Amino acid sequence: MTRSRYFLLILILGALSTVSPFSIDMYLPGFPAIAKDLEVSISQVQFSLTAYLIGIAIGQLLYGPLLDRYGRKKPLYIGLLIYVFSSIGCAFSFSLQSLVLLRFMQALGGCVGMVASQALVRDLFPPRKIAQAFSSIILVIAVSPMIAPTVGGYITVALGWQAVFIALATVTFLILAATFFFLPMGKPADAEISLKPFAILSNFALVSKQPQFIIYAIAGGIAMSAPFAYIAASADVFLNLYGASEQQYGWIFAFIASAMIGSAQFNHFLLKKFSSQQLVKFALRYQVVAGAIMVAGIYLHWFNMIGLTLTIFFFMLGQGLTGPNSSALALAPFIKHAGSAASLLGSFRMLVGGIITAIVSALHTGTAMPMVLGMWLTVVVAILLLTSVKVVIRYRARRRQVQDEPAVLL
Repeated sequence: MTRSRYFLLILILGALSTVSPFSIDMYLPGFPAIAKDLEVSISQVQFSLTAYLIGIAIGQLLYGPLLDRYGRKKPLYIGLLIYVFSSIGCAFSFSLQSLVLLRFMQALGGCVGMVASQALVRDLFPPRKIAQAFSSIILVIAVSPMIAPTVGGYITVALGWQAVFIALATVTFLILAATFFFLPMGKPADAEISLKPFAILSNFALVSKQPQFIIYAIAGGIAMSAPFAYIAASADVFLNLYGASEQQYGWIFAFIASAMIGSAQFNHFLLKKFSSQQLVKFALRYQVVAGAIMVAGIYLHWFNMIGLTLTIFFFMLGQGLTGPNSSALALAPFIKHAGSAASLLGSFRMLVGGIITAIVSALHTGTAMPMVLGMWLTVVVAILLLTSVKVVIRYRARRRQVQDEPAVLL
């Protein structure tokens, strides 16, 4: 494969992977304008984000079997077309209810890019190049939360929040065209793949019986929902409470996102000296302390906008360690069912993220407390679950060992 061909494939696959991240972050600066036009509060607009996350959670479970059954491109075309039309619909939404529904449909369509890009990497690259390809794609994905809110802020100011959704539809249509003309077919359709619910659910059931998957999928999934608590309320906090402009909010969002990106890159060096288990435990403990400082600071009115931004930045440094290491530990036991495990893991994380955004939105108090408290409680619950579940599993293992030992006559 030539370098130019490799670059083109990575660019298209990376673009497919960023459809959903851009859709989450790019319209955040427009929350006040959306609330004004639809005559609702910003906390109510946040439910459109919840709907999107729930749509991703459901969509990821659906597309895995469809991509295996019908090949890579047909589901990809259909999903991206659903996304394009739903995005246009979002731009012309006349009520909060229609926006929430269309955001859900937008997520169902757009998340096909996340699933298909991973499957196509396995199809198109030789085994020795797969890890390199994934690293390149992850780098493309990592840039999206840094630039999406900034771009969205400038578009909102210049053209209105509706133009953000038109821009998303236009870019995604271009990605669809590039997929059609330049992306290979990948693995062909397999008529033997069953789409019956029982067959699909049986694979998920096998995955969920693995103790290590349960521990790190649940604990890691809850811990990784902290950024969703931040995403749900940050527009209201920085734009309304602290009076930041849409452009300033975009730069704040990019700065905080750089914490997760930087620590995730540093994770590669840490893994040379520490295990993933050690890094997850350290990151959660670090975030519990950083989160407590963040909550205390809001309660005691310590922070101005810069102080809160810096505190969130330091809290988010832990996310770059928790995410990749908990994912690796959850998926490590699987070979045959790795796809189902990855699909279930991603779906669970998005579902928990959707629940967290709904809770933070519902607890709107006109302060930053619901946001920072939600962020802190996710890591507190995660470390408690990680500790307690491990204790239960060890206890059951010892109990089975005792029962299997022959009785000793005294």
